[in-house]
Amino acid sequence: MNYGNHLGNDHLLSIIHETRVQWLNALGCTELDVGGCGLIMADVMIAYKNEGFYGDDLLCAVFADEIQTSSFDVLYRLSTQRKGERLLIAEAKTGMVCFDYQARKIMPVPEKLLNKLRSISPGSN
Repeated sequence: MNYGNHLGNDHLLSIIHETRVQWLNALGCTELDVGGCGLIMADVMIAYKNEGFYGDDLLCAVFADEIQTSSFDVLYRLSTQRKGERLLIAEAKTGMVCFDYQARKIMPVPEKLLNKLRSISPGSN
């Protein structure tokens, strides 16, 4: 909770990070190994739609989008159930770049990850 008595932006960014870590884990990856390289977050965008409050159970839906040669976007929709209705709290995007931490250079998206991302991308259906 922040001074406005609602979910603070710094905490929402932490929630997004944890969501991405769990999502990558479900894909059989980590941020340090997505099939031969790691990931760096190049940018982040958060659009707040409603206030989040202490005690809200957040549902975080995750999608891959804008898959490029060495990068892709992760899209997030964070919502809660309040008074019997689903309420959208925020939408977010993180731009992820494939990166070889030892060589300190950008790498292509590994084939293993590319296939998984394409299978769950909104544009793939």
